Amino acid sequence: MSNQVTFTGNALNLVGDFAKVGQKAPDFSVLDNSLQAKSLKDYAGKTLIISVVPSLDTGVCDAQTRRFNQEAANLSDDIRILTISVDLPFAQARWCGAAGIDKVETLSDHNATSFGNAYGLLVKELRLLARAVLVINKNGDLVYQEVVPEMTNPVNFDAALEAAKKAL
Repeated sequence: MSNQVTFTGNALNLVGDFAKVGQKAPDFSVLDNSLQAKSLKDYAGKTLIISVVPSLDTGVCDAQTRRFNQEAANLSDDIRILTISVDLPFAQARWCGAAGIDKVETLSDHNATSFGNAYGLLVKELRLLARAVLVINKNGDLVYQEVVPEMTNPVNFDAALEAAKKAL
């Protein structure tokens, strides 16, 4: 995989290296909507779908988060869906309330971009996260990763959901 993505066709550089499928998922520290720190350890024993978006205030990110929120109703209780962006926790909470998002947990990487750096998804030029979806199994292994080459395109929902179900 390349350490570049495009945004409306313009090349952008990603900071760091991608996490590797088949290896332990790197830990990270982000904030939930009440400003409490969360890390990978907080989800131990669960299969995670991590939906990574540049900003909830854009059409594709909005649609991605709404779709995963809908899909969550059909998934095992052992699967948690997290959406991570660099939006402020206050903005994430406001957006979730307005959008009726109640099954996906939104987390902010704004403070230290710990997640973006750990997974190689921080866009250097914009200080946003590249669009991606990751699946981490209950043992903490990264079992699926899709980094969307063009940030304005959607993720492959079906492939991510299938990977999460297989990871149970």
